[in-house]
Amino acid sequence: MQMLLMIVIVGAAAGFLATRFMRLQTDVPTTIVIGIVGALVGTLALRLLVAITGWLAMFAGAVLGAMLVIWLWRTFVRR
Repeated sequence: MQMLLMIVIVGAAAGFLATRFMRLQTDVPTTIVIGIVGALVGTLALRLLVAITGWLAMFAGAVLGAMLVIWLWRTFVRR
């Protein structure tokens, strides 16, 4: 319930700003709907982006970790 209220409030403000930036003349209910839909789309897009970058960061960390293990093995074990 609280998240929905935040989406409505943020969406209404975002809709107001977006319609002004894009120079679109709309009535108040349309502006609010544009903002709410934009907030939902933006939230989903950012969550997807964070998930993708999270996987990429994990992959990069795994490669770096494997390189460290190889370096340690070559330096200390292979002698």
